[in-house]
Amino acid sequence: MAKRDIPLERVRNFGIMAHIDGGKTTTSERILYYSGKNYKIGEVHDGAATMDFMVQEQERGITIQSAATCVTWGQYRLSLIDTPGHVDFTAEVERSLRVLDGAVALYCAVGGVQPQSEQVWRQSEKYKVPKIAFVNKMDRVGANFYNVMDQMRTQLHANPVPMVIPIGAAETFEGVIDLISMKALYYDMKSLGKTVIEKEIPEEYKIKAEEYHQKMVEAAAEQDDALMEKFFAGEELTTDEIKKAIRKGCLARKITPAFCGSAFKDKGVQQLLDGVCD
Repeated sequence: MAKRDIPLERVRNFGIMAHIDGGKTTTSERILYYSGKNYKIGEVHDGAATMDFMVQEQERGITIQSAATCVTWGQYRLSLIDTPGHVDFTAEVERSLRVLDGAVALYCAVGGVQPQSEQVWRQSEKYKVPKIAFVNKMDRVGANFYNVMDQMRTQLHANPVPMVIPIGAAETFEGVIDLISMKALYYDMKSLGKTVIEKEIPEEYKIKAEEYHQKMVEAAAEQDDALMEKFFAGEELTTDEIKKAIRKGCLARKITPAFCGSAFKDKGVQQLLDGVCD
């Protein structure tokens, strides 16, 4: 489908915002690779990241200036802006936020919500930018997805709603559980995570998955009176109803859908892209 043939309702104009070393540019590089924009992955530590095109950025391994690109994901066109994470370039972040329809708030699974995370969150609230969260670096020692969810509530006064939960953490991080389909998703490393393998939820995760599935369904129901009646009547909400309600709550900035993974280890970014589109 040619770009001009994509209707406006299937265009997503978003940025990635985070503290320094959260993994914004690495995540952006995976988006370029999985969408087919790039045929290979450019790594920040090699000075080969597509989005870090300035010599100073390549030398220092940090983003100084916002960089924009367009990719196609399924039937959607995504306009992506990779913003700086260093506090010295916070004005550059604010300049980008003024033109965004939405943002991915990215957090390190170990460090969680940092001072610069709070700063860019406040900036995004100033411009009423809807957000989804991505907890990155789940492969690192000390990674804890649930701690980051708690920090978002206490430090940002946000209402994060997990759409996936991790399978393992640190060296045991294997994949994620999709709380809508209630399937375990694993990533084929031979294809650098391009191929997603769907399996049944491991026995030891079934209780936790059901608990968070119910929390997500309840959060969806709270966005619509008709769904709330259906929920309290004990009726099942359809996948379409859940997605539409979560989107409604996200756009109204009442909830923040949350995803997790490890961009560097090629896990979880594809579900993040699905979340941006949904």
